[in-house]
Amino acid sequence: MKFIHIADVHLGAEPDAGPLYTDRRPREIWETFEHVIHTCEEEQTDLLLIAGDLFHRQPLLRELKETDALFAGLTHTKVVLIAGNHDYMKLGSYYRTFAWSENVYPLFDKMVQYVDFPELHTAVYGLSYYSREMREPVYDEITAGGIEPVEILLGHGGDEKHIPIDRSRLSDSGFAYIALGHIHKPQALEKNRIVYSGALEPIDRNDTGAHGYIRGEITDRGVRIQWVPCAVREYLHAEIPVEADDTMVSVGKKIEQLINRNGNKNIYKITLRGKRDPDIIFDTKRLSERGNILETVDRTEPAYDLKRLLEENEDRLLGRFISRFAGCREGSVEYEALCEGVDALLASRE
Repeated sequence: MKFIHIADVHLGAEPDAGPLYTDRRPREIWETFEHVIHTCEEEQTDLLLIAGDLFHRQPLLRELKETDALFAGLTHTKVVLIAGNHDYMKLGSYYRTFAWSENVYPLFDKMVQYVDFPELHTAVYGLSYYSREMREPVYDEITAGGIEPVEILLGHGGDEKHIPIDRSRLSDSGFAYIALGHIHKPQALEKNRIVYSGALEPIDRNDTGAHGYIRGEITDRGVRIQWVPCAVREYLHAEIPVEADDTMVSVGKKIEQLINRNGNKNIYKITLRGKRDPDIIFDTKRLSERGNILETVDRTEPAYDLKRLLEENEDRLLGRFISRFAGCREGSVEYEALCEGVDALLASRE
């Protein structure tokens, strides 16, 4: 039995993607989802498993019709999905009344239910969110029912507010494969068996790293899976090292080199770190205009010769201020306060 496992598609999301891509990102999320559907058709995948948050919020009726049209175009694949904490089964949600195509099997009850596919010797279990938060560890009590030789659990959660997960209980639940959603980074709680596919596309600037889906196969020998990257872009957090001889010009060149190495299609958050010339001020807004940069943050410290300043100003306010911070560690909050104070006192002297 061949399957594809996706989660956290977040159709309808409008992520901040910088000056170049913000307007097109909502469409790219749909296009990546469509790519997965086309892959199911090309590979004649048996099951498409969607482990919650297909939508970023309550789906619009037209969005459900578009999504179902994609599902209906699958000539072989059967689709099983649950609602997550973003697209939960809200009172009045179109989820509650929408008539899906015959190859789509929503598990939209608040209690665990299953769908049986005898021709695949497979049953899929799951339940859906009926509120934004579910603090009860409901998966602790769910076990495979023995209806089919292969049984799969669709789950969504894994933190304190969204169905806390006990790895050992999941491991002992008897399911051949547990397809999880909610955590956007792909990861396995148990190799080949209890797996977060991660989000198809990064939705938030903190969704760093590659994103994609799980391609799997279950045979008499067990479960074999492959994680497949497919996201159009990545959010990258990068640090630029700054030295005392750096200027706006040289730091700008370092940023351009970083973007050229990692790709113009990605979306960046840049942090400047190191010791700068005390007379240099980095204009982070201007630096952010050198590529598709969401934000540039200056975490540099002025390269003061504090020993010399103390000796030259021992009997002045500046010297007394520096002496009060004797022994503070570079990089600490105290050291940052020291540098800001020295900045202010030198500026007032000028």
